[in-house]
Formats: sequence, C-alpha cells, structure tokens
Amino acid sequence: MTRRITIFDTTLRDGEQAPGNSMTADDKVRLARQLDQLGVDVIEAGFPAASEGDFRSVRDVAAAVRRPVICALARCKPEDIRLAADALRGAERARIHTFLATSDLHLQEKLRITREEAIDRIAECVALARTFTDDVEWSAEDASRSDLEFLCLAVETAIRAGATTINLPDTVGYTTPGEYSAMFRAVRARVPGADRVAFSAHCHDDLGLAVANSLAAIEAGATQVECTINGIGERAGNAALEEIAVFARTRPTMLDFTTGIRTEEIYRTSQLLSHLTGVFPQPNKAIVGRNAFAHEAGIHQHGVMRNGLTYEIISPASVGIPSSTLVLGKHSGRAALQKRCAELGFPVEGERLETLYRDFTALADRKRTILDEDLLALLHERFDDAPEQYALAACEIRCGEAPAEARVRLTGPWPEERAAEARGDGPIHAAFAAVSEIVGHTVEVQELSLRSVTPGRDSVGQAFLSVRIEGRTFTAHAASTDIVEACVRALIHALNKAAHAQRLEAEATAHHYLWGV
Repeated sequence: MTRRITIFDTTLRDGEQAPGNSMTADDKVRLARQLDQLGVDVIEAGFPAASEGDFRSVRDVAAAVRRPVICALARCKPEDIRLAADALRGAERARIHTFLATSDLHLQEKLRITREEAIDRIAECVALARTFTDDVEWSAEDASRSDLEFLCLAVETAIRAGATTINLPDTVGYTTPGEYSAMFRAVRARVPGADRVAFSAHCHDDLGLAVANSLAAIEAGATQVECTINGIGERAGNAALEEIAVFARTRPTMLDFTTGIRTEEIYRTSQLLSHLTGVFPQPNKAIVGRNAFAHEAGIHQHGVMRNGLTYEIISPASVGIPSSTLVLGKHSGRAALQKRCAELGFPVEGERLETLYRDFTALADRKRTILDEDLLALLHERFDDAPEQYALAACEIRCGEAPAEARVRLTGPWPEERAAEARGDGPIHAAFAAVSEIVGHTVEVQELSLRSVTPGRDSVGQAFLSVRIEGRTFTAHAASTDIVEACVRALIHALNKAAHAQRLEAEATAHHYLWGV
C-alpha cells in the first residue's frame, strides 16, 4: 500500500543556521509562501527563544501562511516552550517541536545532566507543550549515537507525556542507512504506544548520506521526513527536500511512497532561496544544480536530442526547468552546434557549418563554455557580406614597456603568409601598424570601442571599429577572448570589406565600359 509521507521543511530554521544563509523576517515570509505553493506539509519557521528576530519571523509566518502546519522549535525548557506558543498564537495550525539530547556524550559534556534528569525534563516539557497545542513533536537529539535502551525509555516518556510525533535525528550525520533503519525498527517494536504516533527522520549530510538515510528511515516505517531546500543546513547541510520528492516520483516502485510536493515548483523555490541568501547550490547538485540537466559531450547531446531518456532519468519540466541545456564546449559535436544556431535564427549547413565548427572548436579550446552571445559573435563575424581575402594567422604582442611591439602574420592573395613587426604607443597601435605594413594600406582609426559580451574571467571581448582605408570609411567588428586579437580581427574585417568594395567597383567599371562600346 502506497504511504503518504509528511514533508517537514526546516529551511527557515535549521537551514538558516548555516553560515551565510541568514534571512530577514520579510525574507522568511516570502519563502514560506513559496513553500506553501510547493506543497510542504509542515514549515518549521524558526527558534523563537534564539532571538527577537526569530520570534518575529515565526509570528509573521504563522500569520501569513495558513494551509501548512507552522512549527516552532524549543529546547526542553519551560521558558522556550512558552515563547514558542506565544509566537505561534496566530497560526491556523500550530506545532511545538521540543528536543533534548539522549546520547551520553551530549548529556555529560554539553548538558551536564544525568539520564534521570533528562527523563524528567522530557516528561515535564512535552506535557507543558500539550497545554498549548494538540500537535507536539519531540526530538531525541543525537539519537543515532544514543544507547538504544535509554533511547527507547526517552521515546516512551515523550509519548506518555503527549507527543504526537517522535523524531529520531542523525544530528551529526554519523550513521549509515542500515544502522538508521535498524534503529527505527527497534524503537517502533520496543516502545509501548509507538503505533499511535508518527515517526520522523532528520538527517545531516556530514558523510554525504542524508538522503540515503532518510529513505532508509521511510523503509523502516518513518512517516515524516525533515529536510531543506537545496539541502542547506548546519555544517554539510540537511537532507535535500527536492531529492526526496523527486525520488518518490522517479522510483515509485522502490519504496512505494508519495508526498504532497508539487515538483514543478522545485526549481522556482530553489532559485528564490538562493536569491534571498546569496548562496547558490554547487553546479553538480542533484535536481537544482546548474549542471543537473546540462550536456556538453557530443555523444550525450546527440542522444538527448533524439530522446531525453537516453541520459536524463528526470524530465526538466517535471521540476520546473523549461528544458535541458546543450552546453556548447570543446566536447560538443556539429549536431549540437547546428541545432543551437538554428534556434538562434541562423541555420547553417554544409561548408558554412564546417567553417563555423572550426572557429567554434578553436574558441572552445580557450573558453570553457560557449554562450549564445559567443556564438552570435562568431556567426556575425564569419558570415558577413565581405569575402575573406585576408585572414589572421598569428599575432604576438610584447608590452609593459614603451613602446609596445607586435608581430603579425597574415594569409592573403599571396602564395605564402606574410609577416611584419611594428612598434606603437600600445599593443593595439603596434598591431595595427604591422597589419598596415603587410597589406600596404594606410589605415586611419576613427573610432574603436570594446565591450565584454559574456561574463567571467574568460569572457569574450568584442571590438567595434570605424576606419578610413584609401579614403573610404568602413565599420567592422570581431570577437575573441584576447582583446588585442579582437581588435586585429576587426581591422582585418574592415580590410576585407575594403578589398571587396574595390572588386565590386572594378567589376562595375568594366561592365560600364563594355556597355559603352
């Protein structure tokens, strides 16, 4: 029988505790509204006793979001529980979540109390929480490193005091799936009244096992999973909500559970959290990372273009991403290049495609990723209306001392390459002088502007040039990751336009002369 698993989102509480993830009260309300749209069942809005800001955040979320259960965290201290209850006063559905450590390490070294004192605190504080709400969760902090017999006694005490949900967290990400599932089975089998409460898993990712452990807990009978968007949280983070929800959708026959998550809202929620905190998931993060649906290898691109299932077990649209991304880089093939050009409105084939592909691979060797702007720059430069009479073979610059020196080699209407060396006030001036010497034209630069067309240190720079050549003005442009090279290519572009103009003029003169006879 398919089980419905409660998704308890703790992004606003445990997630925010990670360095760099702090949010204002307004930020929390905005994200809570999106979590409501996502379909989470419980939103842990904060820890009211931690600060005035956290108290205000819980109060504001409780007032603004009505469908999900709004939860507030509290230590097993009466003053914490009263603050939590006060903050939740405006909630449509409120839960108090109180906790106390059960491992001997925490009891002795952190809390400095005995096991007997711990049992008394659990009984007192859970009972107090029940006077404010019928929905009380109790957590055995560091459960995965606790003595099993004492853990069972603590859980039994919490149930007798009125807890309706029992959370057995792997607080420090220490356990393995096999150990974690065995703990859940043992507690559920040994504790009287365990069948009357919900059991919850809360896993951290210190060993990279948070999601695997959460799934193991579900297999062992847990009916609630505590998780965060993007897997943010203390230290290495918490179990990632998106991974658990998409697992349920992708592998329905493995554990046979469902959630209320609207997976189409996952990417939107992930992006909102990232923009609120300024912390984005690593590129290879499952489901929501920048590379999760990106393909660069030519073989993979070809397969995905034919059928996405070849290399994607998840449809991008199913998590709110419009489509897969064919990343153009040095591993890409002609098919992906041709497809992207067509999507940009520039269909290419045959010799044009081969020429563009050569330019593309040359650029890809210098630049990790070719963006649309890079591709458009290559397309516009290569397929202009001027035939390529001159072409740059090499450009070597030495600068840092005045004057700068440039050595340029060109191919042209000559049997072999021609080269020239020149000096100038700067590298561009020197390179232009060398080109002018090779082609035998006087070049007067009227205007030169440079701009970065793509972001990053390996950005493509585009040069826009207006020059007078033999009394005529020509405009040209070119692109390269080397800005001096971009300027030289722009000048050669202008020279090709000048040469083409001369040929057209010569042809027109010849036709006019013959017509006149």
